[in-house]
Amino acid sequence: MNKMTILVVDDNPTIRKGLGLRLKANGYDVLFAGDALTATAALVKEEPDLMILDLGLPCGDGFVVMERLQQNDRLAGMPVIVMTGRQTLGNKERSLRSGAVAFFQKPVEDNQLLAAIGKALHSATSEFRASD
Repeated sequence: MNKMTILVVDDNPTIRKGLGLRLKANGYDVLFAGDALTATAALVKEEPDLMILDLGLPCGDGFVVMERLQQNDRLAGMPVIVMTGRQTLGNKERSLRSGAVAFFQKPVEDNQLLAAIGKALHSATSEFRASD
């Protein structure tokens, strides 16, 4: 079975590096983007299996990235996990309405994040198989 690829989108290089190390240690391939434009380009070019998305980004926020994702027929079903330092009030509901499968306030426990990733990838894989 091929390794699953996760796109980590965060403007903080320390967070990107730390997440990348944890995800790679758990068997995932990892791609990185530090702003909304790079994230959108990576989504289209690489078509990762899942995206971990910060809301506070340069060149457009995380909601812009999710909107662009939903407008792309090939990518619209990709699971998105929002992980943000922004206040939760309103952002959680808006994230879930915009297509996120999970929402976390930073800092995030590794086990919680890994469980959400596993659940999201399992659900996406099951739905994909069901549509074959």
